[in-house]
Amino acid sequence: MNRVWEGLAENPSLPAELVDRLIGAAVRESDEWLARWLGDRDDLDREQVRTLAEFDDLTAAGLARRGLLTAADVDPVTRPRTALALLEEGRAGESTAPWARLLVRDPDVMRREKLTECPGLPQDVVETLLADPEIRVVAEVAIWTTSPERAAALARHPHAKVRRGAATNPVTPPEALAALLTGEGLTPADRCEVCDREPPPFVHAADCPRTDCDLPPDARCDGTHEYTVHYTRLAALENPATPADAAAGYADAESMLHRAAVAARTDLPPWAAVRLAADETPYVREELAANAAIGEETMRLLARDPYDDVRRGLARNPRIPLDLLSEVAARTKPAAGVLPRVAAATRDELELLAASPLPSTRLLAARRRDLPAELRDALAADADAKVAGAVAPHTGLTEGQLREILRRFGPQAAAAVASNPDASPALLTDLAALPAPPRKALQAIAAHPHATPAALRACLGHPRTRSLAAAHPALPPDVLVSLLVDPDESVAEAAATNPSLPVGAMANLVP
Repeated sequence: MNRVWEGLAENPSLPAELVDRLIGAAVRESDEWLARWLGDRDDLDREQVRTLAEFDDLTAAGLARRGLLTAADVDPVTRPRTALALLEEGRAGESTAPWARLLVRDPDVMRREKLTECPGLPQDVVETLLADPEIRVVAEVAIWTTSPERAAALARHPHAKVRRGAATNPVTPPEALAALLTGEGLTPADRCEVCDREPPPFVHAADCPRTDCDLPPDARCDGTHEYTVHYTRLAALENPATPADAAAGYADAESMLHRAAVAARTDLPPWAAVRLAADETPYVREELAANAAIGEETMRLLARDPYDDVRRGLARNPRIPLDLLSEVAARTKPAAGVLPRVAAATRDELELLAASPLPSTRLLAARRRDLPAELRDALAADADAKVAGAVAPHTGLTEGQLREILRRFGPQAAAAVASNPDASPALLTDLAALPAPPRKALQAIAAHPHATPAALRACLGHPRTRSLAAAHPALPPDVLVSLLVDPDESVAEAAATNPSLPVGAMANLVP
């Protein structure tokens, strides 16, 4: 693997002649990664596509997914992955049925599994997949079928793994999903993927030495297929098509994962929400707190939860009252970014947040990027560094306002100011020239379209921002060329992707 060549393969300025040479190098060196990168280019001509498609099946499959190959270009015998890619995209046309009938007999079980995801399969192919000797293929049919009748039948399959597949499928009828949870009217499964391999009772060891074993570390079977049944129920609980009453019955389940799945359901009945609000596991309460289905009384109860993660979950709830959100933000630092309730706030509500005496509440509004100009300007002049820093990346701020934020708060606001899309070249240069610019500020400068050569040279002086700066088109050509032999391969690769790299330097890299 030659990382400089891979960088060149991504370079949009690479001339067609050098693309040809680089394709030739990939073929000669059998460099599959280089072929993949080249296959992602937007300027490939027909001959280049043909050459890359002949290199290997994975590269050809990528070209097919991008629409650069048609069914007429593909031999499904020599390029089965590529044929599958076209089938999966629904672009095989008249070849759909013959290709599917060929691939359903493919000795590679993974290809047969992939075939189950393809739309428009003939009925005889589906029947063959349902009779596949590998149960994992049948389970994939259960996951991907678009027929409610077939999904319902597979939910009653004697193998527990197939039932688990049906439990994930949103077209599985509600009554079948409910039966997978309650067991009512459902004959117990005969087998599972654990007892298919080992006689029960069996517990799969976490340090299993077998290289061909793909069972999870906690897989087990005592004859009741408890591991697969557990995850079948979890899948049904996470499936929105499962009836609310059947799912809510698991609010008291022994499994924390089952209770958390119930807590996250958007059709959660009030009585289940009350019960889950008292759950012993913070993760369950966190999932409940973020759920828009819970009522205000439950939200106010969870706002007093002793665990920060639960209160952070509540802050993400799109229906939380603003006064409660303000209370939560004062006690717990919410996740970065604009919270859903703030994103939906009206102009009056934003004004209310921005006028709060609490900096933590003003900060909520400051993170919006579509603030009215007067609110934006007021928050830019805020006395709190976090508030001013949060609004600093907002478009529309003048250079004077950005410099004033920097003057008042110094390095603490440098990264926020540098990330403003309107930051001028002069401002970015001054930021980079600070005595000890913060790393995050240098990262923002290195990615900024207005960065100057002087600012980028400062970014090259920091190991964590060196590769970002090496990819910036404002770097002088002589600096770029010197970076092609940088000891850090990631820096050399980034320089090779740079569209400002001189063509002569590109040519010297490709044999």
